Amino acid sequence: MDYFAAVRAFVHAAERQSFSKTALEMGVKTSTVSRYVSELEKDLGIALFNRSTRGLVLTEGGRVFREHALLALQALDDARELTSSLNQTPQGVLRITMPVAFGHRHVVPHLPAFMKRYPDIGVDIVVTDETLNMIEGGVDVAVRIGALPDSLLMARRLAPHRRIVCASPGYFERNGTPAEPDDLAHHESLRLALQPDDRWFFMKRKDAPEKPKHTLVELKGRFRGDDSEAVLQLALAGCGVALLPTWLVGTALRDERLIHVLGDWEARTARAEPAIWAVYPPKKIVSSKVRAFVDFLAEVIGEPPYWDDGLDV
Repeated sequence: MDYFAAVRAFVHAAERQSFSKTALEMGVKTSTVSRYVSELEKDLGIALFNRSTRGLVLTEGGRVFREHALLALQALDDARELTSSLNQTPQGVLRITMPVAFGHRHVVPHLPAFMKRYPDIGVDIVVTDETLNMIEGGVDVAVRIGALPDSLLMARRLAPHRRIVCASPGYFERNGTPAEPDDLAHHESLRLALQPDDRWFFMKRKDAPEKPKHTLVELKGRFRGDDSEAVLQLALAGCGVALLPTWLVGTALRDERLIHVLGDWEARTARAEPAIWAVYPPKKIVSSKVRAFVDFLAEVIGEPPYWDDGLDV
């Protein structure tokens, strides 16, 4: 038995809960995956899966074996990458995950240039607003937005994540323009469901750093959505005031379809300072393909980020 092939088949089957899906992913026959698992069970003297009509379910022994098998496979992958990194040409398949709106606007459009620069790298993207488990999902690098929680993951800051208060000219003509953050309590606010509560946090930009003036504004409004693109569309339609990132609204601001207000204030959805990050699993050596992508994305975004060009933010 090819023990490592069998272990990889088992780990994939545990994730996919299916021999047939595992076989398709690994490019082998379903019978081969089944044989690998059967041989492992015979070698270990314990059943790894309970089979049912709804799929495969790990037994207690299967869960224990999977936990340690993942560590062993990771160690093997680290050894291979450490050795192959001696070859300075980035290569292999790079699996990237990214948020939907930011990914479509500021990652995917640059992938052709990245793939042209690195012809030996294949790209596999997962576009989702869900925070994936990078180890279990086999993700090489994740683009994430916000304040990073404490974790064992490595991260590189790519850009600040600035949000601004904005609305359409027509909305302000009908409802007046807020002069202070507290004025927003009387406006129709377009809120993101991903926010922790119905408040926006403001800090005066021009105050001394050691004594910042700040305020929390309670919001009201009839619309709440879990997608920033949807909030943008309603803001453009004149439905209310939105707090949106500059990477999303830059074009609308330049075209004067949206107006930025409260420019003397830094606005956030929480007190913690957010940013845009490239995140990758901790390893003794970062693979050349991950390093190539992170460096490329940082270069493309620039400092300050290109989407802020010409904006007073």
